[in-house]
Amino acid sequence: MSASTPAAQTPSATAPTAPSSGPALTFLGTGAGCGVPAFFCECPACEEARRDPRARRGDCGVLVRNERTLLLDTPPDLRHQLEREGVRAVDRVLWTHAHFDHLGGLGELEYMVRLVTGAPLPCAASPAARAGILAEFHYLDDILDFQELAPFDEFAFDDVRYTALPVTHAPGTYGYLMEGPSGRRTFYASDTGALPPETAERVRGADALIMDATFWGRNWSPGAHHSVQETIEEGLALGARTIYLTHLAMHYDTPITLAELEARLEPYDGRVRCAADGLTILL
Repeated sequence: MSASTPAAQTPSATAPTAPSSGPALTFLGTGAGCGVPAFFCECPACEEARRDPRARRGDCGVLVRNERTLLLDTPPDLRHQLEREGVRAVDRVLWTHAHFDHLGGLGELEYMVRLVTGAPLPCAASPAARAGILAEFHYLDDILDFQELAPFDEFAFDDVRYTALPVTHAPGTYGYLMEGPSGRRTFYASDTGALPPETAERVRGADALIMDATFWGRNWSPGAHHSVQETIEEGLALGARTIYLTHLAMHYDTPITLAELEARLEPYDGRVRCAADGLTILL
């Protein structure tokens, strides 16, 4: 699995397009809802992030880029994240679910549609997520061209096939299995507890498993999230070639710094990695 240097070390503005070798996924944000550092927190993880840009995490979302650009979730940090990655157009939006930390930046796309493209933006989500999105952003109904996805629905976009797979979080939450032209299989589930059996079988042996790892130590919400340890255990049991930890709070239950977490991951010899804002992997 190929990976580039996180944007905190190599500014993405110098390379605003995806690698020429095919579709690629870029992490816009890799943090849980309050981000790292959280403005209200002075724990060791937040203080580390104030000193070291590499440890900073915005709210979760990813880009998939090839000839066109697909946005997976619209986190509140979206405008800054898209500018950081040199994005000038979004061609399609896909949502995992309708919680604020995955939805709150939708309003940033309004002006692209009204002032530039002039056409409703193709987008997709579960019926439950669509209802939540339009409840929060009822005034944007006219700029969104919605496709409702049932569990296990598939669609292709820009050389990548997407499958909507149910996960254990809010009603209607999906993870997405992405299959690129290279044959690589990547599963993205930023918010989930233990995977439902059918979803787990669908993603068994994935080349990259990108999954919720909100908690360090005690899991406050086992029906809706993983701890770091649980993500590693489930990923290894599923035979994932590389496991990327995302939706990292770093504050809960015991704060852990990035330096400490990376040291804990060393025994896995690169098979388990911390996702980072700006990191790009090939699909």
